[in-house]
Amino acid sequence: MSRSDSVRTTNWFKSSRSSETQSCVEVKFEGDRVFLRDSKYLRNPENNPATQPTISLTVSSWPAFCRYATNPAAALVGTGLPGIEQRPDGRATVSCTETAVALDFLPDEWAAFVAGIIAGEFELVAA
Repeated sequence: MSRSDSVRTTNWFKSSRSSETQSCVEVKFEGDRVFLRDSKYLRNPENNPATQPTISLTVSSWPAFCRYATNPAAALVGTGLPGIEQRPDGRATVSCTETAVALDFLPDEWAAFVAGIIAGEFELVAA
């Protein structure tokens, strides 16, 4: 399955393994950056979409981030990538120390994201 098979909203998209109503890890490729956000934020009508927390990383570091997400035993010390804390219950937190943003994902959300990575849905496509 390719990136084009994943479910998209505007420029943001999620894994095809995320159900229509399921909260999810959303990804957006823009210029030389990749952005991550948590779709649960917009469930609360009081949350302002313009201030939705996001984590940004460079396009060049995206493949390493994806490898780390699919292999939590991989060491990324000193790489400048967002941290990923995967807990035994399946929950995961992606955090950026520079911006103090932490995105918390439920087990089904993280599992769908990782399955999408493995299936190639989040690979960068040459312009």
